Amino acid sequence: MNISDRQSMHGQWSSRWTFILAATGAAVGLGNIWKFPYLTGQNGGSAFVLIYIICVAALGIPLMMAEILLGRRGRSTPIHTMKVLVEETNTTQWWQIIGWSGTLAGMLILSYYSVIGGWTLAYIFKSLAGTFSGATGEFTASTFATFVGSATSLFFWHTVFMLITMVIVAGGVQGGLEKAVQFLMPTLFFLLLLMVGYSMSTGYFGKGMEFLFTPDFSKLTGSSMLSAMGQAFFSLSLGMGTIMIYGSYVPKDTSIANTSIIIAMADTGVALLAGMAIFPIVFANNLEPGSGPGLIFQTLPVAFGNMTGGIIFGSLFFILLLVAAWTSSISLIEPLVTWLIETFGISRIKASLYSGIATWMLGLGTIWSFNLWADLKFFGLTFFDLLDFITSNLMLPLGGILIALFAGWLMSSENTKSELRITNPALYTAWQALVRYIAPIAVFIVLLNAIGIL
Repeated sequence: MNISDRQSMHGQWSSRWTFILAATGAAVGLGNIWKFPYLTGQNGGSAFVLIYIICVAALGIPLMMAEILLGRRGRSTPIHTMKVLVEETNTTQWWQIIGWSGTLAGMLILSYYSVIGGWTLAYIFKSLAGTFSGATGEFTASTFATFVGSATSLFFWHTVFMLITMVIVAGGVQGGLEKAVQFLMPTLFFLLLLMVGYSMSTGYFGKGMEFLFTPDFSKLTGSSMLSAMGQAFFSLSLGMGTIMIYGSYVPKDTSIANTSIIIAMADTGVALLAGMAIFPIVFANNLEPGSGPGLIFQTLPVAFGNMTGGIIFGSLFFILLLVAAWTSSISLIEPLVTWLIETFGISRIKASLYSGIATWMLGLGTIWSFNLWADLKFFGLTFFDLLDFITSNLMLPLGGILIALFAGWLMSSENTKSELRITNPALYTAWQALVRYIAPIAVFIVLLNAIGIL
């Protein structure tokens, strides 16, 4: 059988739009809700957005197309896909590291992502219980410190978050992943628009829009350009196997180019809507917009606790965060689950159970790094910080570089053309140039910046 006629043993998406929802869900995560709006506000507003969109077009979309085409051509888990493609291209076995690295990175990221997802789950209930009513900054900071300082609390919420994730994944492509994203993604957009609607009533919507969208080119420095480039890469969940495994379920007649553009636009749209929802609330309560991750669990609860309808909208906000976390988490573990099924011939339920338990156990290290292991340092980093550094700063950029080089240089033009289905020769040549030259160099610069060399 011709390799291009292969079908995934795990099934396929029922439609192009389902794949778009799933891949957008994989890309949209907690970082979209706080990091992108914060970076935008601090780096020149719409001037930064313009640079970011250029980076998405020149770096993110070509790389996403490359990762999807690898997945669809191999029709398997990233590890086995790379084995098949290495044989097809008659190149060295070392290129299989793309599949191994992506699968391992997904598991490592989910181990700590689940802990943070557990925080959002806990804060839904804290908000519903009125914990933050009339709260001060000191109170919310103390509440958060007490919460993460309790290994028992984090253990419970991490377990609940992980359990629900694995139940979804155990349902399979159409029975689990597809049903989940068909419910979760519209819910996410609905909640975002609801929060934006509320922000319009604060009286500070104009100030929020000014913070986000007023172009200030004087703030565009070399550092902010690197931030835009890094965000364009990381925001689309590239290099961690999730887009590759989702690509293996894509129907053959689906346009990879068109869907990649739509996914990138949706991902950026979510991040901008999040900023439109968050910053008017922050300004209305005279709070600090540049407080990074603390914005979510310490700054915003003060705002919600001191405004009309704060219990309702605070709870809705943390539900929104939880939805964003779940759509990412189910994609992070999927490569490992499918690898166990293909390698050992076990059922999807067993594969989900085994991979879920292993990832959950690894997550205990992240839990303890906030309390029991707080003083335990590896190269000056806590266990959580070390995992985050290895995955975000090393594994993902390296994975992105290798994907670009493999798709751009080692796969034949005939095969990449047949997968991408780009009929316009000029557009195909542009993609090939971007993925061969621009993307590897840009991601290498991101890598050097991430590890502190630049």
